[in-house]
Amino acid sequence: MKTRFFLALMTSLISASCGKAPIDPKAKPIIRIGHFPNITHVQALVAHQLSRQGKGWFEEKLGVEVQWYLYNAGPSATEAIFARALDVTYIGPSPVLNAYAKSKGSELRVLAGAANGGSSLVVRPGANIKSAADLRGKKIATPQLGNTQDVQLRAYLADNGFKISQTGGDAFILPTQNADQLALFQRGDLDAVWTAEPWVTRLELEAGAQILVDDRDTNVTLLASSAAFAKDQPELAGRLVAAHKELTQWIKDHPVEAKALIKAELTELMKATPKDELLDKALSRIVITDEISRSSLDTMVVSAQKAGFLKDIPALDQLFPKL
Repeated sequence: MKTRFFLALMTSLISASCGKAPIDPKAKPIIRIGHFPNITHVQALVAHQLSRQGKGWFEEKLGVEVQWYLYNAGPSATEAIFARALDVTYIGPSPVLNAYAKSKGSELRVLAGAANGGSSLVVRPGANIKSAADLRGKKIATPQLGNTQDVQLRAYLADNGFKISQTGGDAFILPTQNADQLALFQRGDLDAVWTAEPWVTRLELEAGAQILVDDRDTNVTLLASSAAFAKDQPELAGRLVAAHKELTQWIKDHPVEAKALIKAELTELMKATPKDELLDKALSRIVITDEISRSSLDTMVVSAQKAGFLKDIPALDQLFPKL
């Protein structure tokens, strides 16, 4: 059986290599775009849903084929870019800066802003947490080690006199996928969570979470690309940015239609239909924008250094390509 399988496999490979179809010069270029199932990725949720409906925003504006990829948090998306498996992604600032520093400035480029705010540190009723000092000895979840909320939490604790390591310290930081946080929170296995919308509001509505820190200022979502995409296809990258900006304005001008698309896409991704109350509350905490906040990125550099993730980082100038 194994011999027949091996022979069949070899025959298939030989046939594929010998009879490879020629590349169609008229084929549409492909853009591989990543995002997370977060409401802070508003433009991606809307555009992904339009792609599902055969009304693709980027497809129609750019004349391309779009392939969508889903990630839980930023470090996974930057790994895909390093592996040349992704061209563009909606992503938080911390993973962008980490990847930029790791590559000594040769990888990751920021094309546009996408959203500000929309993340919070919430605490469990009964955990008796009224201030930062009460977090000592507590179990606190973030979406992923090194993601934006993880860095924000570590910097916040450092600012309040905590000594934190990746394995412990004065509080226990537990990287936990957003989808798993609610059940752990309800069981009392987590005392607090720093995460992004819609997960913050879900913890509020379904587990009675209380907000300790409400972040409305951080440039929480960026549109970033691989360095190769920005360098080798500057004209396409420029048109992508223009289409992203048009989409951002369309969402602002058509909130009802945009909310319906967001709801439909989250239903696809989460296999459950989010309630209107959750969507309305989560969206109210986000500022949709296409502007890049340099001051917010500078603040994130300082936070990442406090968190122990960035020792040296090149000047940020080349992070922003001229398209």
